[in-house]
Amino acid sequence: MIKGKRIAIYGFGKEGVSAANFLGQNNDVSIIDDKTKKEIDPIFFSNLRIKNVKFYFDSKYPKDLNFDLIVRSPGVQFSHPFIQKALKKGITLTSPTKIFFDLCPCPIVGVTGTKGKGTTASLIHRMLETQSSNVYLAGNIGIPALDILPKLTRASIVVLELSSFQLLDLKKSPHIAVVLMLTSEHLDWHKDTYEYREAKESIVAYQAKNDFAVINQDFQAAKSFSQKTKAQVYFFSTENQTNGTYLSADKIISNIEGPEEICKTSQILLPGKHNLQNVLAAVAVAKIQNIKKTNIVKVLSTFKGLAHRLQLVGEIDEVKFINDSYSTIPETTIAAIDAFENPKILILGGSSKNSNFTSLGRTINQDDSIKTILLIGREAKRIKEAITAAGGTKANILEGAKNMRQIVNLAKSCAQPGDIIVLSPACASFDMFKNYQDRGEKFALEVENFK
Repeated sequence: MIKGKRIAIYGFGKEGVSAANFLGQNNDVSIIDDKTKKEIDPIFFSNLRIKNVKFYFDSKYPKDLNFDLIVRSPGVQFSHPFIQKALKKGITLTSPTKIFFDLCPCPIVGVTGTKGKGTTASLIHRMLETQSSNVYLAGNIGIPALDILPKLTRASIVVLELSSFQLLDLKKSPHIAVVLMLTSEHLDWHKDTYEYREAKESIVAYQAKNDFAVINQDFQAAKSFSQKTKAQVYFFSTENQTNGTYLSADKIISNIEGPEEICKTSQILLPGKHNLQNVLAAVAVAKIQNIKKTNIVKVLSTFKGLAHRLQLVGEIDEVKFINDSYSTIPETTIAAIDAFENPKILILGGSSKNSNFTSLGRTINQDDSIKTILLIGREAKRIKEAITAAGGTKANILEGAKNMRQIVNLAKSCAQPGDIIVLSPACASFDMFKNYQDRGEKFALEVENFK
């Protein structure tokens, strides 16, 4: 345990609150954030369970930096002047994730990738839960890992969703590391694609021979992680037979204990090829953990997915409304387009993540099932340019909707029975909404209002 230290927690969000509550019982804690006090969500203050905390807001840092430890919240960059000043002074830098890995008494299943982390981690958690009540889900999915640490024993199992922000300075790896699809992401935060991928590599880099790495074979960037680990590697693929799990026609096959048909794809509730990759990853972990086939199939046939990820939020006049607000990059929007064969009305656009829309433009150009595209937000122009550069589209392109009510009304006016309206923006949300959750919730609310 960490005791008797002077600790500065940089970043007063959910992870910062969790770190303060965990460390504040036995240490002198200060909380620092670049936002003003008024800009901080009041819920973070109400969730603090410790007293005598010193606060420093609005970039007003303590002058003497008299700390033993700096705890960096995931969203705080290494290049931040305060972090660099602390490092030059010789202050130890850590993070909530590093503290958790140092103190966790039980095996960890870590899941990372550009997209699909939350869905895969949730699937794994539910599969492991079928045979044990001592399984916990935490991490980037919204439950800070330090919140569950006091509950853990050596007999527990933890499933952690891990982002690149959390992995960036990690010097330990989980017992089972899951590497999903890897593409360009968070280039507004990382210096470049190389740094982003290098950050992810921590999930396998420190594994031992008795550990396991479950790796997506269909993405070269992910596949390369197999060269970075000493662990037993099992690949999964929707395209080729592997030593782990793979898709064969309409069947999920596992090779982990010899060839075994797990189930047919028609038994899986989650739509889309990209979700089949998430399923294959989860099945591989379940087989490594000796979960019975019947329990695996039970989860696959009942798991409806997570909010804001290809979530059916309503059906009106035989028109389905799909909330995929979590899709903030082109690659996952392409996956959403591929997930449905029905005639589609797409809602695209938002604020920038410096994404390249070339592939999205090509997909739209080649997909005749797209009948209408609603372009919104700051990136509408760049998406339209990418579609034009790819050769255009037969779809009708509409612009001008300024809020979610206008967006839903316009989409519904274009729809006919059998169509699907898909909110899968390929962009961040901050130009029109608080975050992707706010965007998805407003979409679902307007659909409900339409009813």
